[in-house]
Amino acid sequence: MTELKLPTLRDEEWRYADAGALERFAPASFDQWRDIEVVAGETMCECLVLDGSEPELRRLRIKVGERARAELFVVNAGADYTRCEVVVHLMQGAHFQFGGVTIGGGEATREFVTRLAHAHPDATSEQTIRAVHWGRATGNFLGRIEVARHAQKTDAAQDFKGLILERGASTNAKPELEIFADDVKCAHGAAIGQMDEQARYYMAARGIPPETAKKLLVRAFIADAFVALPDEAEQERLMNAALAALGDTL
Repeated sequence: MTELKLPTLRDEEWRYADAGALERFAPASFDQWRDIEVVAGETMCECLVLDGSEPELRRLRIKVGERARAELFVVNAGADYTRCEVVVHLMQGAHFQFGGVTIGGGEATREFVTRLAHAHPDATSEQTIRAVHWGRATGNFLGRIEVARHAQKTDAAQDFKGLILERGASTNAKPELEIFADDVKCAHGAAIGQMDEQARYYMAARGIPPETAKKLLVRAFIADAFVALPDEAEQERLMNAALAALGDTL
């Protein structure tokens, strides 16, 4: 029986993790996966809110069948180290949609790690991730897209944006593309910045209280992550869960 070892910050996929938190997990935790298979022609949509007070690993492996569609939307607002890891295998003509938000203060590290295997032709994927942090918190995104040699007509995109609300908070992005096919569309973008002071001034000049203005600006910032979610009730639930993390901090 192979002994399970704890990952360390030397492992590329764990380089931004909280080393102290990793030591609090039992070794078996790192081999616990939830397997999901979306059969050919079907559609799966799942929405998750991670907001626990203890360290959490949420690991999913998703196989998306031919012409099938898998959609995953996640709010990561854990008060301790919280990691959502997703491994996706796309069959011919399949699509994967991911929208994620990491948000919170304190000293917690919250992260998304995605690995997408475009191993067949005509598959598409879109990932939109937003990070909002303050205090001494950290928001991470590590996203890898692999396009096999025969996976022609692949169309894959990643979009990450981080918003730092206070000095001391941080965010990290590590997008990766490994492409062996020549007839593909693959793109990624990453941007990190602070709140738009001009927009805050504009809103204050029109009588909007500072607390309300900040929530409106944060809401607008994270909304992109849930635009592709067709269920308006679920979209609102995720938005409310994300904004609840703001509390009275701001």
